Amino acid sequence: MYTKISFFSRVRNVSVNIRQVGETVWMNRLTVVTLAWELHEQGLSNTHIAQRLGKHRETIGRWLQGVTQHGLAGFLERYEQAKKGPRHRRQVDPVVKRLVWQLREREHECCGQKIAYFLAREQGLTLSVPKIYEILAEKWVIRSKWKKNQKRGPVPQAQAPREVVQMDTLDLGALFAFTAVDICSREADVMVAPALTAHEGHRFLQQSMARRFDHYVQLIQTDGGPEFKDDFKAHVSDYCDRHRIARPYKKNEQAYIESFNRTLRKECVGWGKYPQEELTALTTEVEAFLERYHYHRPHLAFEPMRPPLQRR
Repeated sequence: MYTKISFFSRVRNVSVNIRQVGETVWMNRLTVVTLAWELHEQGLSNTHIAQRLGKHRETIGRWLQGVTQHGLAGFLERYEQAKKGPRHRRQVDPVVKRLVWQLREREHECCGQKIAYFLAREQGLTLSVPKIYEILAEKWVIRSKWKKNQKRGPVPQAQAPREVVQMDTLDLGALFAFTAVDICSREADVMVAPALTAHEGHRFLQQSMARRFDHYVQLIQTDGGPEFKDDFKAHVSDYCDRHRIARPYKKNEQAYIESFNRTLRKECVGWGKYPQEELTALTTEVEAFLERYHYHRPHLAFEPMRPPLQRR
């Protein structure tokens, strides 16, 4: 009997100690929030506060935003309630899941980011990209199509015009701008389209090669977007010796077209969103920009500076 009582006493004492430790840890959390606010009031930046308290800068930012909105006492109370009890995994409505699966099939196995775009545009629904991939994984085995060590050849360089043309697209809301640039001559082309599809990509390929790049170049380089697959991919060999797909997340491989896109945004289309009703008006503005870009605006790539197609 003595042994049993002694054993259960020790268990009870351990439980009390664990509870006390848990309460101490919780109080320490609240104290850290308070310290973060006090340091903020002293004028310290979020980065310095995070370094002093051993927390992530974004965590400090959320705490300070919450205190600013609800007051210190109110935020601590809300913070305490939020941390109590089990967290339940949010369930997605089966109807939304079906929409995600349908978009995946309809848009030629497009990525999660584009599915999120179509959900917001067509259904008015907001769903995070990780959640979309979680839904897709219920029906398909999602694997990256990009192989880490896939041979793509060296990043192409050009010594003369018509050796390398880079192509890309810009999201303008309900409209999209297909862009292309010769990385040597800096001659460029733009087509405003109502959709981001391979059909529009093929139409841009026909337009740009006919009016800008003499119908044929040695190499055309694009990213791996769906607008450069299917119809585009089936016909790109009609206009070049080789089609190279730039490695994902390697913006430097598309440096020339990225630079041109930035110029197009800065000097013409801006960073706003356009409805489809503005297709004609925006096309007119883009054509005026191309005229100025080719024949009036000097380019730093040339020595001495001159426009890409300076009239002699």
